[in-house]
Amino acid sequence: MKRILTIFLSLMMLPFCVCSYALAGDMTKEELIKELKIMKERIRLLEQRIQQLEGPVGKSVEPTKDLAERVQEIERKIKQGAIPAEWVKRLNFSGTIEVEANYEKMDYDDPGTKDTESSDIVLATAELDVDADIAKHVQGHIAFLWEEDETEPVDIDEGFITIDMGNILPLYVAGGKMYVPFGYYESHFISDPITNTIGETNQSAIKLGFSNDWIEICGAFFNGDVDETGDDDQIDGFAGSIKWSAPEGMFPDLGIVAGLSYISNIGDSDGLEEELPSSIRRHVEGLGAFLSLSLKEKYFVEMEYIGAMDKFGAGELSFDGGKRAKPQAWNVEFAFAPIKKLELALRYEGSNDLGDYEPELQCGLAIIYSLFENTSLSVEYLHGKFENDDKRDLVTGQLAIEF
Repeated sequence: MKRILTIFLSLMMLPFCVCSYALAGDMTKEELIKELKIMKERIRLLEQRIQQLEGPVGKSVEPTKDLAERVQEIERKIKQGAIPAEWVKRLNFSGTIEVEANYEKMDYDDPGTKDTESSDIVLATAELDVDADIAKHVQGHIAFLWEEDETEPVDIDEGFITIDMGNILPLYVAGGKMYVPFGYYESHFISDPITNTIGETNQSAIKLGFSNDWIEICGAFFNGDVDETGDDDQIDGFAGSIKWSAPEGMFPDLGIVAGLSYISNIGDSDGLEEELPSSIRRHVEGLGAFLSLSLKEKYFVEMEYIGAMDKFGAGELSFDGGKRAKPQAWNVEFAFAPIKKLELALRYEGSNDLGDYEPELQCGLAIIYSLFENTSLSVEYLHGKFENDDKRDLVTGQLAIEF
């Protein structure tokens, strides 16, 4: 554009130059000098005009050229798959969908109470986990959870940021909503063990940890939902654990994971919290211990204990019958995989001071069959007896996929 304008204006000047040259022979010296000054002024004005025209033109041409180059670069990256690949590398999606059908029969010890039967079909779990590598040493995790009759609408089950030290030191810090490090709760059954019911704790917390191939030590600080009467609402909750895993190759074909955990108030657990008022006389500490064994990925043993270290005040727990209670639970499971797609499991578990909230003793059998890849069909039967001698039979079937 600049070149076209220059040529155009030069052509505009050509007649004046020719005429001036033709008349120069008839002019005096003084007239010629005057004419040259006039032409010089005209040239100066034309150059100024060109500069004025070049200004806005130049400003529009360069960005247009830059934008075109950017569009071409984006098109090139899209064709090469560079942009999708970048996000695929950063994000990892996983999840679980579980559909369950169950039948429950309650046989009450009190002759005046009629026995009951119930059955239902539910979408027990619909979970989507998103893990993102934000930057080197920085990760993000979000878990969306739906449990019919439990979390409606969809609940943000977890959402936290983790920063690690990489190869420098095996240290990390995580902040957000998470399951604090109390308990292990490994199970081969559809139903959660009683230990999970009274121990699992989901809170917004800051967690600090040390982790390598054979040991993990971590602690989390949080503001629990159950306060001590008269205390201010503040960060006074703590949960910590030590977990040891046998390094690969230490014991051929044998896997071992064992650990201890502690929580400053077991009343903050998701299960007991619902059975307590918002404030209690004092916090009750909790203790957990577990051992998990696997042999040749064919035989499995799970053992765990979760319990309060002292008693709650009389009447604080909805099921304590007006007496001081010290909730405790234990679980033992044995599982055997006779063939690759089939697993059989046995459970024997119990509790103390849980009244009619959970069975005092419970045993059962589970059968898990892999229909297809990441698709399983499971059936379990549990028979439980409560402290008041009520009895329960529970049959559950589940179709589940993982991705």
